[in-house]
Amino acid sequence: MVDPKGQNILFRNQLAQKEQLMQMQNERLAEQTETIKDLRATVDRMTEEIAGLRETVNEFQRMLFGKSSEKTKNNAETEDAAPEDMEKVPTTVKSHTRTTRKAKATREDQYGNLPVHKEAIPLPEEEKQCPYCNSQMEPIGETFVREELRITPAKVERIHYYQEKWICPDCRQDGDGTFAESKAPAALIPHSPASPSIVAYAAMEKISLAMPYYRQEYLMNQLGFTLPRETMANWIIYAAENYFYPVYERMREELLTRDLVHADETPCRVLREKGRAAEQISYMWLYTTGNDGLAAVVLYDYQPSRKGACAQDFLEGFHGLVQCDGYQGYNKLEDVILVCCLAHARRKFFEAVPAGRRKKLKLLDINSDAAIEDTALPDGEEAGQLLPAEIGLMYCNKLFYLERTLKDLKPEERKQQRLELEQPVWEQFWNWLDTLHPSGGSKLGKAVAYAQNHHDTLMNYLLDGRCEISNNRAERKVKSYAIGRKAFLFHTSEAGAGASAVMYSIVETAKANNLNIFQYLYTVLLYMPDYMNSSAGIEQLMPWSDFIKEQCSGLIDVESNVPEKRIPLPLAEQRD
Repeated sequence: MVDPKGQNILFRNQLAQKEQLMQMQNERLAEQTETIKDLRATVDRMTEEIAGLRETVNEFQRMLFGKSSEKTKNNAETEDAAPEDMEKVPTTVKSHTRTTRKAKATREDQYGNLPVHKEAIPLPEEEKQCPYCNSQMEPIGETFVREELRITPAKVERIHYYQEKWICPDCRQDGDGTFAESKAPAALIPHSPASPSIVAYAAMEKISLAMPYYRQEYLMNQLGFTLPRETMANWIIYAAENYFYPVYERMREELLTRDLVHADETPCRVLREKGRAAEQISYMWLYTTGNDGLAAVVLYDYQPSRKGACAQDFLEGFHGLVQCDGYQGYNKLEDVILVCCLAHARRKFFEAVPAGRRKKLKLLDINSDAAIEDTALPDGEEAGQLLPAEIGLMYCNKLFYLERTLKDLKPEERKQQRLELEQPVWEQFWNWLDTLHPSGGSKLGKAVAYAQNHHDTLMNYLLDGRCEISNNRAERKVKSYAIGRKAFLFHTSEAGAGASAVMYSIVETAKANNLNIFQYLYTVLLYMPDYMNSSAGIEQLMPWSDFIKEQCSGLIDVESNVPEKRIPLPLAEQRD
């Protein structure tokens, strides 16, 4: 006979065991689910990393074995088009496009500013007798034969200054003497043979032509004398610190009064700097005025770091629009409106396109003289055949094309047209961008994130018609320094780096104001020894003064205005 009580106990034990087993299975299932979730996250993360690594490998392969810039073959519309391509203009003829060359420049266009020396070739005396009747022949005119260019290499000479001394003969008879002596021009550098012309020459070669001092030393030797590279370097540093720096500071004052500035920075190296190793990276910062219709100012500033405080200190007192790239250091600037560069965003979409498909892409340049066609935005059917990076590039090119059509307008009219034509393109671009969900580590992901992170600053150029859609104005000025850096590689000292910043500022500002660079350097050095402490004198030596425009807008001339017979500097009233 079965015991009911025992059966109940057995049943409860079995039930408890089943519940315990189910609980263990549920816990194990939960652990497996969590493990699967972690594994999926790991797979997604590794997929992103692999995609990023593949893109990195492809980029390295392209850099090593392919083209390293954004330009495309036979593309005259790219920002970096080759010079031979830039001379060709696309001309549409019915169903195809062909290129025709611009009209060839005439000789008058090429060197019409040069002085003309007429050389009449005389007839030999023995040929002035008529060979038939032996009569004396008479001149009846002359015939033009040809034109040629003649150049005289640089001429170096030693100038010995002497002072004339005079005495009164009557006073001399009385046993006394009244003396007078001429006043010699002030020495540019004490106890040195440096003159305004030779220092200006060395500075122009070094800064404007990117010729390192050791090459100049060789060139000077070919001209018949020895001028060590160390001497030239010391001359330039002395001139920068004593004569050009006051001009530089006045330029900075002018820049801070404007309400539109472009900024950029590029790395450099200084071998000997206190507290820093030779291999540490320093930076040359660049600030230039924008398209405001006033005299251009271009300033370089050497700093041992890339901290945003560098820009903050230099632009202290500036309140306006700052056009720059997306570097977060500019966020330290106070009471300014940042205007981010669309060219940087476009470049990231370009880099996200596989190398094999980049050959068909075009990057429109606003300032190119080449004719361009309108860039259509992708429709539904076409978009299905394009990669997202290519579509993003098309949006950017559309905006650049519209800017190209507006570049000749006045600022207020340009602002109005931008709001009507470009604002809708931006809205369509942002809506399209929100539909993308690329891998975070991919180049497309980086391009999308860059654009979204700079949503407001990319569109801030719409606030002012004088703003530009890109920061290419500053990048072109940075390139001037980068070309020189490629030649001289590094600065020996902090003083040399600071002097380079001053000299590049003087040269590039002179260039931006259409001055003869050598003539401007020479003129400043000609007067500054006597006017370096005169605000009125410095004002007359600024690149935009009428005196400088008159003296430095033509050809090189170091003979009509020399230290001993200097043209008087027209002093204006003292500035407050």
